[in-house]
Amino acid sequence: MKTLQYIKTKNLKKYKNLKEECYEANLELPKLGLVLFTFGNVSAVDRKEGVFAIKPSGVPYEKLKVEDIVIMDYDAKVVEGNMRPSSDTKTHALLYKTWDDIGGITHTHSTYAVAWAQAGKNIPIFGTTHADHTHQDIPCAPVLSDEMIQGDYEFETGNQIINVFKERGLSHLEMEMVLLQNHGPFTWGKDAAKSVYNAAVLEEVAKMAQLTLAINPETPRLKETLKNKHFQRKHGKDAYYGQGC
Repeated sequence: MKTLQYIKTKNLKKYKNLKEECYEANLELPKLGLVLFTFGNVSAVDRKEGVFAIKPSGVPYEKLKVEDIVIMDYDAKVVEGNMRPSSDTKTHALLYKTWDDIGGITHTHSTYAVAWAQAGKNIPIFGTTHADHTHQDIPCAPVLSDEMIQGDYEFETGNQIINVFKERGLSHLEMEMVLLQNHGPFTWGKDAAKSVYNAAVLEEVAKMAQLTLAINPETPRLKETLKNKHFQRKHGKDAYYGQGC
């Protein structure tokens, strides 16, 4: 009969690569200036195993270790790990369960993105930097209702993200970022590293938009032809940005 220690050791090896991916992605957040103290979290999913790895709750990034990373299933139940997972785990779990084509999720409280979220405003598309990544305003989902807040808050946070995409006819593959009113940004991507990249892009675009409006409050949105050119040359079927595969 296999001992509990044997099973634990086997699971540690089984999820080693996933934990390392999640760990490395989390360490990028303070390097990129997207978090302070213990703010924020990154998760990474393993679709074959039906689990995801996420940062433990309240652990400072400088003290975080690979073995601290917690493995969860899509119902937000612990599969492997000794620490309490991020308080945002249910949000991550619901997004993975609903959108089966994303591989990583990042949540931060970065300054400019949060400022737009606190103002309850979409981030307007003013320039080609924005259009290189998405061809629409970055949406701000409305603040949760009292019932949602007082109920299963983190689960309902995920629902609010999903609902705003449905209601506005947005594709989560073309718009890999969202703001939550009075809260902050969530981003996702093909893997954890791409979700962190998108979090950094979102923060920079939010900063650019705020400075643009400070210089000229009447700035018009980017013209359609320029917006479409920049998005399509990077993401369209005939994309020619970069070096290809």
